[in-house]
Amino acid sequence: MLYSQHYLQSLSNRDAFWAEQAKQLAWFTPPSTIYHQHDENHYTWFPDGVTNMSYLCLDYHLEQGRGHQTAIAYDSPVTGTAQLITYQSLWQSVQSLAGALQQLGVQQGDTVIIYMPMVPEAVMAMLACARLGAIHSVVFGGFAPHELALRINDAQPKVLISASYGMEGNKQIHYKPLVKAAIEEAEQKPDHCIYFLREGHNDVLDGPNEHDFYTLLHRGPQTTYVPVPSTHPLYILYTSGTTGTPKGIVRDTGGYATALKYSMNAVYNTQPGDVFWAASDVGWVVGHSYMVYGPLLHGCTSILYEGKPVGTPDAGAFWRIIDRYGVNTLFTAPTAIRAIRKEDESGALRQPSELPSLRAVFLAGERCDPATLVWLQNALQRPVIDHWWQTESGWPMLSVPLTPRPYAVKPGSAGLPVCGFDIQVIDEEGVMKPHHSEGLVVVKLPLPPGCLSGLWRNEDRYIREYLAPFKGYYLTGDGGYLDEEGYCFIMGRVDDVINVSGHRLSTGEMEEWVATHPAVAECAVVGIHDALRGQRPVALVVLKDGADTSSAERIEADIIQLIRNKIGAIAFLKNVYVVKRLPKTRSGKILRKSIRSIIDGVPHTIPSTIDDPATLHEISALFAPKLPE
Repeated sequence: MLYSQHYLQSLSNRDAFWAEQAKQLAWFTPPSTIYHQHDENHYTWFPDGVTNMSYLCLDYHLEQGRGHQTAIAYDSPVTGTAQLITYQSLWQSVQSLAGALQQLGVQQGDTVIIYMPMVPEAVMAMLACARLGAIHSVVFGGFAPHELALRINDAQPKVLISASYGMEGNKQIHYKPLVKAAIEEAEQKPDHCIYFLREGHNDVLDGPNEHDFYTLLHRGPQTTYVPVPSTHPLYILYTSGTTGTPKGIVRDTGGYATALKYSMNAVYNTQPGDVFWAASDVGWVVGHSYMVYGPLLHGCTSILYEGKPVGTPDAGAFWRIIDRYGVNTLFTAPTAIRAIRKEDESGALRQPSELPSLRAVFLAGERCDPATLVWLQNALQRPVIDHWWQTESGWPMLSVPLTPRPYAVKPGSAGLPVCGFDIQVIDEEGVMKPHHSEGLVVVKLPLPPGCLSGLWRNEDRYIREYLAPFKGYYLTGDGGYLDEEGYCFIMGRVDDVINVSGHRLSTGEMEEWVATHPAVAECAVVGIHDALRGQRPVALVVLKDGADTSSAERIEADIIQLIRNKIGAIAFLKNVYVVKRLPKTRSGKILRKSIRSIIDGVPHTIPSTIDDPATLHEISALFAPKLPE
């Protein structure tokens, strides 16, 4: 069936379409009800189905004779470690770890925080939680203690699982002191902490509730899966909010499994037994959907790579991994490709390998600029597809179909709507925008299976931020436009959450921390264009009266370090500028969009509501190109 026919069927005959997709899973109790609408804001998929994600990812494949196939290929150039883990071996480890967690009191419905580096033990922890019906929340290991403390308070985990250290490039980042500081700050305290003690660690487990990962695993009884309702939460994944308070995206089990299973073939053109590499981190949604659950559901081999696209050791790292493991599909961020291009424009490090296994490359995380996409297409002579989705959606909303025949790739566009997603572009009054006219990107409700089912312990915020702005639609928070062929061009965020190397970070939260500096009277943090990272933050600060202006460089350095301590190095705040005043409207609203346009060199008009136009002129002078000396 052609894409257009398949897509129309997914909207016009929704229940029949998703009933067919659900049949691709081995349910304990197959759903008799496909979709149930509770009220205008609440609905569920497959509400009477019963399943277990760990069973679908592991036990089912053993039953199908895949036990000896590699499930996880772990490659860590920064530690010199490589390991092939079969479905059988992963199943045994997950069973034992689940038994150990059960002995610590973890039951169905309890929460567990996983603060881990890119190691197989992180995957084991996720699947062990799913096996028990416990709700896991993976927190990126690079987050500072304050960010981890916020998530501990919100998730209220019974157990926290971590490691002795993670790697940032070739540098060890010791996790145990970060975890200790986070627990001290948090109001909620986990009952137990489990640490995977890596080779070369110097940590001592000295607390009464601290446990060694492998000691527990080897003692843990083999535990079978716990059947759970399709609607049971599988995980909480926190994403930055515009207020600086993280939002806990809740994902169900059965709908998510159905959507991921469908997408592995329909979006990624991947078959069971293929090698799939999502070059991401387990702490992000890509790591959940397409490093762990999607490939394992589909019976693929998934690559777990602890390294960087450049510097570990060079810009040929990705190509060597693809060649070494026979990768069929690569999924990475445009940031990674820009970094590789910057260091190896000619592709010298890609030779002599011709990457015979590679069929396609998918890019997501932030908008891919056309120049980068065209460079990669020319370099690889393979389909390169910039597609679009969010933590909230859990799987792609826009992509370019590869089957039954490939559709055209339009540089700058994230493609056509994926089956189940009715994507529209409207203005602020809710009126549909004409072709090529930029507006707010929304999705008509209901969202298909696999998308967020709500926010953890925050129903009001879920409705207020996503559903209330436009009745009957999900507000994506992105702006863009549609062309006459239905291709969608996503142009960026319309709020103050920026995307730094695929990491969504709140400039509002950064402002809150900058404002705590004793010399700062007022500040604004905006996301500006960055050729490598997509976006990066820049801070403008107004100093308090009486502050020592001669020490501006020291203040700027202090603020940069403050953000590094409170948010993490991933924020990549490198530039702080002292200004006399911030441009504002007469009502006192800081003109962040105008500031961003000036810094990016984008044409703009001075708002009629501005209080003093001279403030924008000062910003313009500050960022004007310097004349040659």
